[in-house]
Amino acid sequence: MLSHREEKITITRGVAGVISDTHGLVRPQALAALADVELIIHAGDIGKAEVLPSLSAIAPVLAIRGNNDREAWARDIPDVLNLEINGFNLQVIHNVHDIDSDAASLDIHAVISGHSHKPGIVTRDEILFVNPGSAGPRRFKLPVAVAKIHIAKRHLRATLIELKI
Repeated sequence: MLSHREEKITITRGVAGVISDTHGLVRPQALAALADVELIIHAGDIGKAEVLPSLSAIAPVLAIRGNNDREAWARDIPDVLNLEINGFNLQVIHNVHDIDSDAASLDIHAVISGHSHKPGIVTRDEILFVNPGSAGPRRFKLPVAVAKIHIAKRHLRATLIELKI
């Protein structure tokens, strides 16, 4: 059974950073790419407890556990976050395949996930799906990346940022 937590947040400039699959590695390039965000969302596989304080030096951090976050330090981190940010409903889940199959009925505007290490942004059934890819150790030939979600009055969009490493 997945543990859930809900949060309602307002961000004034409307920019949240999204990072995933750090696996204990906080790259300076990732910190630089997220330097101007108001909130950081970590989509799991944090890797080490030290990752979250490193990110929180930039902005408040909301995080979920990934399949590799099973040590004692991660015990109180939820598996799923249901967020309301500036009136938009976002669900953060590590593996997108674990999401409720009827996300549209949950009034979700965006799903943030990680797990695959493959960055991507796609809209399906009017839901924005964002996977920032991995900001940690490179896997295969996949890019190392983070993302930003831009949340305006009636507009939600995301951008990927490939890190130069």
